[in-house]
Amino acid sequence: MRSLGERIMRIAVVGAGGTGGFFGGLLARAGMDVVFIARGPHLEAMRRRGLTLKSRLVGDATQPVQATDDPRHIGPVDLILFCVKTYDTADAAAQIRPLIGADTVILPVQNGVESAERIAQVVGSAPVIGGVAYVFSSIEAPGVVSQTAGPGRLLFGEISGGTSPRTERLLHTFSAAGIAAELRPDIRVALWEKFVNICAASGVTALTRLPIGPILACAETSALFRGTMEEVESVGRACGIDLPTGIVDQLSAFFANLEPWARGSLAHDLAAGRRLELEALNGAVVRLGRAHGIPTPMNFVIYAALKPYVNGAPTLP
Repeated sequence: MRSLGERIMRIAVVGAGGTGGFFGGLLARAGMDVVFIARGPHLEAMRRRGLTLKSRLVGDATQPVQATDDPRHIGPVDLILFCVKTYDTADAAAQIRPLIGADTVILPVQNGVESAERIAQVVGSAPVIGGVAYVFSSIEAPGVVSQTAGPGRLLFGEISGGTSPRTERLLHTFSAAGIAAELRPDIRVALWEKFVNICAASGVTALTRLPIGPILACAETSALFRGTMEEVESVGRACGIDLPTGIVDQLSAFFANLEPWARGSLAHDLAAGRRLELEALNGAVVRLGRAHGIPTPMNFVIYAALKPYVNGAPTLP
């Protein structure tokens, strides 16, 4: 509950897909001043009927929302939740300039470990912090976001480390909206922890066209899953990231208790014939591994096998 006289935070959600729709929907439901930036049928549905959130964690609800396809109609905001697909990062970063004021915070909630740096190249580093989401969600239909698995956690923090008044304020805002938020003083470590996770979860579910349960039930695909994580851990350490000891064992225990029908975002996009965030995930592991002399054969297999689909389903002869 907001205290008397406390100003409502003004928030722009850039990319109202599974992640942006889930967290933005919770913020809007809590009474924050939220505007969604979207496009196509999803935008039109939100304008007409609002945003429907179907969630295993918080239940189902439809919320009237503000939505537009033009950031120039919004003006400066307090927070930009930057949730576009990684292949749209540069273009979207250029388009958010009208949203940025003197105290605006940009929180990228994207896959991969390079988003903050890529956004900073376009708008400068001062407003940008780091973020990590643990949620399995996707657009079920125009105007409908379905959260099917995962804990729905949002981790964030200053890229340079530590905490700050602005991140403390965000923690208060997210908690008030019922979001399982955590302010991390070591957000770069958290980004790589998620990277170890998602390169296996997304990569292997897309490669096999199977959800987590059958993958882990088969000795061979389970070994592929673990080996993919081990390679990402090795690359992270070579990049100077102090990942926790036993990170692969910890993530293996997490996946063993995850809903067995869970699939990563690559798998959802592949099934729908959409573009893939492959270059930001397994492709980045291969690229960074080569730069540091770390072999990544399992990630390379995933990358090579999915590369023909990177721009959508290829045309068959």
